[in-house]
Amino acid sequence: MVKGANVGLSALSENVGAVVVGLGWSSATGEGDADVSVLLLDADGKVRSDADFCFYNNPVAGDGSVHLLGKTPTADGSEDRISFDLDAVPPEVDKVVVAASRYGGARFGELDDLRLTLADSTGDALARFAVHDVEEVSALIFGELYRRAGEWKFRAVGQGYASGLAGLATDYGVDIDDDAETAGAETAVAQAADGLAASARTAGAERAGTERTGTGQVGAAPEGSAPEGPGPDVEVPGGTSTAPSARVPAQSREGHAVDRAATGPEPAKSGTAASPADAPKSARRPRTAKKKVTLPRTAKKSLADNDTWRTARLFPGSALKSDRERETRATSVVLSVMAQVPEFGRRLTAAFGAPAGRMETFTEVTLPHGESPRRPDGVIRVERAGKLWTALVETKTNGNALKPDQVQAYMDIAARRGYEAVITLSNDVALEGSPLVDVRIDRRRKHKVALWHLSWAEVVHQAQMLIRHEGVGDAAHAWLLQELLHYLQHENSGCHGFQNMGAAWVPVRRGIDEETLCQGDARALEVIENWERLVRQVCLRLGGELGQKVLPVQRARRGADPGARRTELADHLCEQGRLNAEIRIEGTPGVLGITADLRTGKLRTSIEVPAEGAGYPLARAKRLVRRLSDAPADLHIETLVDGRGTGPRGTLERLRPEPADILPKDGAQITGFRLSLFKGMGAGRGSAETGFIRSVDDAVDRFHAQVVAHVDAPAV
Repeated sequence: MVKGANVGLSALSENVGAVVVGLGWSSATGEGDADVSVLLLDADGKVRSDADFCFYNNPVAGDGSVHLLGKTPTADGSEDRISFDLDAVPPEVDKVVVAASRYGGARFGELDDLRLTLADSTGDALARFAVHDVEEVSALIFGELYRRAGEWKFRAVGQGYASGLAGLATDYGVDIDDDAETAGAETAVAQAADGLAASARTAGAERAGTERTGTGQVGAAPEGSAPEGPGPDVEVPGGTSTAPSARVPAQSREGHAVDRAATGPEPAKSGTAASPADAPKSARRPRTAKKKVTLPRTAKKSLADNDTWRTARLFPGSALKSDRERETRATSVVLSVMAQVPEFGRRLTAAFGAPAGRMETFTEVTLPHGESPRRPDGVIRVERAGKLWTALVETKTNGNALKPDQVQAYMDIAARRGYEAVITLSNDVALEGSPLVDVRIDRRRKHKVALWHLSWAEVVHQAQMLIRHEGVGDAAHAWLLQELLHYLQHENSGCHGFQNMGAAWVPVRRGIDEETLCQGDARALEVIENWERLVRQVCLRLGGELGQKVLPVQRARRGADPGARRTELADHLCEQGRLNAEIRIEGTPGVLGITADLRTGKLRTSIEVPAEGAGYPLARAKRLVRRLSDAPADLHIETLVDGRGTGPRGTLERLRPEPADILPKDGAQITGFRLSLFKGMGAGRGSAETGFIRSVDDAVDRFHAQVVAHVDAPAV
């Protein structure tokens, strides 16, 4: 699609009761990011309440029709996805705006390949819109869904705001204020009045011109695609300003409180700030939010007589003996918690196109299929606005692989019975462009069924995020998730995630050691695929423990085929004997690199940090050594020099008494430092104590805890 174009959804697909919108971008450094937001607007082009503004701190619309799904790894890095249940959008909502904003002074012009993709409930792509010419804007409207004659349509907008979230939100009846949650009630009102007076003066100066390039929209939108203007205006000297308001705050990443505009105090006159006494009583009330429940990391003191006593568990795992018992128990445990904890169930099904509604789950269901009935492990049913969404579930535990004929039978059953999806759940990790199970899709069928895969590592990750970091509705739900997490991590559950590098691991290691492995060997490609699965699982595990976004970094050409990229990496493995990966942890100063050298049997974890602050080079070196006071003595520090790559290097033990040893002797400009730790690599292909997978997990954990955490901390 081109900017300004629009299309009716029903003309693109028959499955548009629910759609998924993806917002993507890339950057040369892999560091660019933005926050996605969605606004539900009425016929006047305004949000009805604070629940109609969805962003990362309010990921679900008040009516459940919009759900921010977060980032999903793709071949080009990652993509933010948003689920829309269009059938559940309230009738008074006339338009849904999809936008994104950058923070910290960043601009969208620094990003490449800005794009929006639209898919139906089965995952089939419907439309793609590439956004261009957005150099100096920090907020961007990608597109909008709107009603026309009872039908939903999509318009490609591509409209920018130089003022970022503030300019965008103000135009739609949402106001941006300084951080009022942490200030006292009186201070909050004074700040709101000051901000109103300042915005009035700024608006008067800007509206005297013909463009809004300073604080509003940038560039002319196509006819019919420009955002709606601000709400009712009041007279102020020199121009107009949106009426001040009482606000319901929600914290944003930029340190602002994002609020719903409503009727409030009288506007400030002659550019002066209103006093706290002029504000209504509701504005002076302390602002509070509904508290969510998270469980403490440290356990309470036990009342047991001795350590041999075991706490009674809701889902015991010690009596499990066979794989069949493990599959049955794991399916029942997960599905039951999904039905009882709405936040958890929604997290696991929203990405599959399920609506936000009443969920019921079932196990050991018998369904007719020719002469031999089939019994899928489970069924998920969600009811929303009188419509039913249904998915079949097939579960595997331990190292058991999914059976293609079994999954194919479930796909056929789902198509005949009008089910929306088949969900497979196992320890394997799905890769883009490399399906776990090849199934045959009958294109003649009118009803399409989507095939989705979920890893046990993803289930554990979502449970950890809710009970450790984000919180759930009440204490009982938190306890249920804690019991689920304890069961999945039990040694007998069989739900421990990706735990085997495959049959090709030992032959490839031997071939590299003997220099007999040739390019094009299929076994090298198998190792590369399993290495990518392991890295993705490391990201899930670390992200769940830290409560931060942790994503793999893909250094690939834009739009490159995932299979071709893995083939190229397999050839590099045959030539160099090394496995390489990079992961980005939110809030850290650089990318964490992982290198497994199969020739030397060494694992290297590293990060490049910029040379911070002003001052002499020696002062920078001393500052770095001070911040690494608790790091291991065997930490390697390497100087990065402008134009030459690397400079002097040494261990932290040697540099502590003599930081000057890390400085270039010729006075070259220092751009940063590379910090590295080395560790012996496990030989086995499994997850035992001496296995390769365990050694990678330990190396990443050690490096993050002992190095990255200290680098990110402020200097003493």
